[in-house]
Amino acid sequence: MPLYKTINVNSQTTVKIWKITESFEDLMHSVSLKPQSLQRVMAMKSEMHQRGFLSVRCLLRKFGYEDADLFYDENGKPHLKDGKQISITHSFNFSAIIVSDLAVGIDIEKQRDKIAIIAHKFIDYENDYLNENSEDYKGELTVIWCVKESLYKLFATPGLSFKKHCLVIPIADNENETVAWVDYEDLKYRFNIQFLEFEGFTCAFAVA
Repeated sequence: MPLYKTINVNSQTTVKIWKITESFEDLMHSVSLKPQSLQRVMAMKSEMHQRGFLSVRCLLRKFGYEDADLFYDENGKPHLKDGKQISITHSFNFSAIIVSDLAVGIDIEKQRDKIAIIAHKFIDYENDYLNENSEDYKGELTVIWCVKESLYKLFATPGLSFKKHCLVIPIADNENETVAWVDYEDLKYRFNIQFLEFEGFTCAFAVA
C-alpha cells in the first residue's frame, strides 16, 4: 500500500499522503465500508473518484481508524467519532488526510494551466504582487488556491468566499510556508499555512 509521505506538523497534528497506484478491486479488498459508503462509492461514475474515495479509507487505517469512525455534518465537513479533527482531500492519483486535536483543513491540487483562466474567481488582494508573466505563475496560483481551499475546509461556513474573505500574503522563494488571513463578518483570523509540491501537485494545510 503506497503511503507516499507522512508529515508530523506538531505534537497534535499529522498529515498522511497516499499515491493511488492500486486498482479499484485491490482498494476494495483493502478496506471495510459501512453500507452508506459502499452505496456511495458504487454510484460514482468515475473510477478515478472511486479509487480516490477508497484510498482515503486506506489512509484512515494508517491513522488507526475505519470507515465507520468517519461521518459528515450538514455542511459536508468530515468528523471522527472520537472527537479528533480531520480534513480530507484527493486529486487525480493523490489523496491526503490531516488529523489533529485542533481545527484543520487540507487540499491537494494538480498543477494545471487552466488555473490561470479561473484566477479572477479566487484572487483579489493577491493581484498586487502576482506577475502573470512569471515562470511560476501557475505554481503560485495553485499554492494560493490550495491555501484558500484548506481555510474553506477548516471553517466549513456557508457564504465564505475565496475572493472576498481569504487572502494570502506573498510567498518567499524557496519557502514552504506562508501566512493567510480570513476576514469574515468583522472578525479577522490569522493562520500559518504549510505547503509542499511533488510530482506536479501542490498540497497545503491549515491548522487553527
